[in-house]
Amino acid sequence: MDVPDFRTVTVEALAAMVRDRTLSAAAVTEHALGRIEVLNPQLNAFVALDAESARSQAAAIDERLDAGEDVGPLAGIPIGVKDLADAAGFVTTRGAMHLRDTPPVAADSTEVARMRSAGAVVLGKTNTPEFGCMGDTYNNIFGATWNPWNTGRSPGGSSGGTSAAIASGMVPVGTGSDGGGSIRIPSAMCGLSGLKPSHGRVPSGPPPLGLLDLSCVGPMARRIRDVAYCLDAVVGPHPSDLRSLPVPTESWRAALDNPPLSARVLWVPSFDGGPVDSEIVASCAAAIERLAAEGTEVVEAGTLFEPADLVSQAFVPMFLGGSIGPAFRPLLGTPAWDDVTDWLAVALEETFESVTSDTLARARQQCGELSILLGEAMSGFDALLTPTMAGQTPVVGGNGTIDGVEIENWVRFTPLANLTRRPAGTVCSGFTGDGMPIGLSVLGHQTDDVGVLQTVAVLEDLLGLDPIAPDIDAG
Repeated sequence: MDVPDFRTVTVEALAAMVRDRTLSAAAVTEHALGRIEVLNPQLNAFVALDAESARSQAAAIDERLDAGEDVGPLAGIPIGVKDLADAAGFVTTRGAMHLRDTPPVAADSTEVARMRSAGAVVLGKTNTPEFGCMGDTYNNIFGATWNPWNTGRSPGGSSGGTSAAIASGMVPVGTGSDGGGSIRIPSAMCGLSGLKPSHGRVPSGPPPLGLLDLSCVGPMARRIRDVAYCLDAVVGPHPSDLRSLPVPTESWRAALDNPPLSARVLWVPSFDGGPVDSEIVASCAAAIERLAAEGTEVVEAGTLFEPADLVSQAFVPMFLGGSIGPAFRPLLGTPAWDDVTDWLAVALEETFESVTSDTLARARQQCGELSILLGEAMSGFDALLTPTMAGQTPVVGGNGTIDGVEIENWVRFTPLANLTRRPAGTVCSGFTGDGMPIGLSVLGHQTDDVGVLQTVAVLEDLLGLDPIAPDIDAG
């Protein structure tokens, strides 16, 4: 049997074919390597690859299966690892020039180790902006990654290398991280369904990432049931992550077999009262009408928070000052500073001048205040639905557009889930007039990851979309 296009088969079914020996792990890995060889020159999704190691991993899985061993639920599934996370044998550059010559790491991050233990084959590293700093994917080491839906456009960020690799069929699964939307933005822009889990569901590190960290990690795939299937293999506590949550008592994938319809949802086209692209709002509203037609009570609301910029007031100090800044401050005034991505260098210089320990303490307090406001707004509702992004997909290095006009704050909705530690998903609601995917966001209550997954699954089923990017000319 030929290996199917990864975009036309579920991860669950592909792993089952390897386990029952319909396919070999070696054949699946060769298919992935072949797709990368053909497509990566056009997309630049993978920035490091070890084909021989991948073949060796796949051969070992086949040998174990032939011997009757259980190799795990991800048997033979090829994966890419976002270049913010450690994968044994690879340099973790974080998209930063000052880390490009560091030695390969000796051990996997917890998530990668768990996926490898579950039978996955680690192929290499996927591109990311420097330290995951933006909703686009380019850096001074590897350059830009491009969107399979239109190779003149951005795949989103900061997990844009992973999203482009999955959407183009190079791999069926990859790792992502989300500190302000970095799983949800690229998932939405590449036509994938995605989930930012609750912080601590999938352990970050090692090394530990710190208490001020806004980021959490999780697997990425095309459809939400495959995301849940992979999550079953990686959730659970670890000492490296002080936010770790207990192992769920049920399979998250099984919870999506017959997902319940939400009884009542809150639909907010713009929770901060700012502008949103009219095509995006119309697409999301039409998707929500499908929920209403099935019996879900939909309540529309306007601005939820005052002042309207509370999210940005807390997010910028914490993200640049508390999460990224400490890694870059020692470079300031040295030759290495000239190699920092231009946008990030300017933002960090401003942050170093304005953010103090008092500023960070106030930002953390604002997170608590914001969480209370969000909890009050969501009281009596199963989920909060918003557009994933306010603006349409930009060109690489540009800004998204709202009704044809570039706007700097085109991804301003996504940090809300990070600041309040809520699980949040995205699902494709349709397409813009120029054929780019549109994302609808599902934000859940604290630790209600299953509820978010179920709502995304219901929307996938109701909308009947199965977005597959057009094939790229290999010429």
